[in-house]
Amino acid sequence: MLIGWLEVSLLVRWLLGWILALSLPSLPACMPLHQRTVSVLIPARNEAATLPKLLAALSNQVLRPAEVIVVDDDSSDGTATIARQSADTLAIKVIQPPPLPEGWCGKTWALHHGVQASWGDVLVFLDADTEPAPQFLQRLLAQHEQQGGLVSVQPYHRTEKPYEQLSLLFNLVGLMAVRLGPSCGVAFGPAMVSSRADYLRAGGHEAVADKVVEDWFLAHRYEQLGLPVSAWLGSDSIAYRMYPGGLADMVAGFDKNFATAAGEVRWPWMLAMLLWLSGLFWAAWCLPAALLGWPLVAPPRDRPKCIDLWHLCRAVAAAQPPGRALPLDQPDLSDSSAVLSRGVHPRDLQARARTC
Repeated sequence: MLIGWLEVSLLVRWLLGWILALSLPSLPACMPLHQRTVSVLIPARNEAATLPKLLAALSNQVLRPAEVIVVDDDSSDGTATIARQSADTLAIKVIQPPPLPEGWCGKTWALHHGVQASWGDVLVFLDADTEPAPQFLQRLLAQHEQQGGLVSVQPYHRTEKPYEQLSLLFNLVGLMAVRLGPSCGVAFGPAMVSSRADYLRAGGHEAVADKVVEDWFLAHRYEQLGLPVSAWLGSDSIAYRMYPGGLADMVAGFDKNFATAAGEVRWPWMLAMLLWLSGLFWAAWCLPAALLGWPLVAPPRDRPKCIDLWHLCRAVAAAQPPGRALPLDQPDLSDSSAVLSRGVHPRDLQARARTC
């Protein structure tokens, strides 16, 4: 019967993982009903390797932006020059913000000045390493038209090298522990959209100037004003490669995001996710155990006797009246080795505990 319950438990926990994963909503494929002027804002610091892919993808969008503003944050690899080369296919503007003042982070400072230089009534914020599909802006604007407030998308995590696979479980856990979809209260900085009016009403990036994880705190600003905050997965609409700089880059990324993200966890989702993880680790034991004939769990009679004796000794000691010493013909029950050397059976100890 014990094994039967373990099998049922393992199946339930395995199913929980599938339920959580399948409940993650992808950005729906739909079209906006109204035409609006869109400003795309891209903060870029030493993004010469990734920016050309993004600009090429923006030039192929079904819904063309009215302007693309690249905020060159003191790059040393020719990022600004590469951005200007796309002027033939995009209405592109490259700006350099003033020196970073105290109390601001680089990204919030760059986007603050990018918004000031823009004129569109809809603001789209994209990280320089994102790769949107041709229908991305169309889908994003359609959802913003339906939901309002702040809408964001978590890009699909594309991996190329083996070390990048190490982040798979952490990313999946991070997504499964929060609720996504309309009015979920979660925001993802790599791809966000807001009307200019709502952005200014929430205080913009100036309101979260000193926040490293500015997207989460900006989402709270919207919520405090009663504005909805919605989020979806990018799936086939937008992707990026998160940690191309190596293992150290990946560790730094987790260090930046995990502490803040932990505060956004919804505990029912976290409990389900922990049960799923425990099922994964249990399954990892069951497979070799089944192949090698090992027991899945130790029968009660084979459990370490010292653990049982320790609990029994505590029970006997607790049953003694205060100040009453144990008789000399009884072993020192605080010493399990003495109990074993006197050959006292656990049933005898239990009987003594009941009669003391």
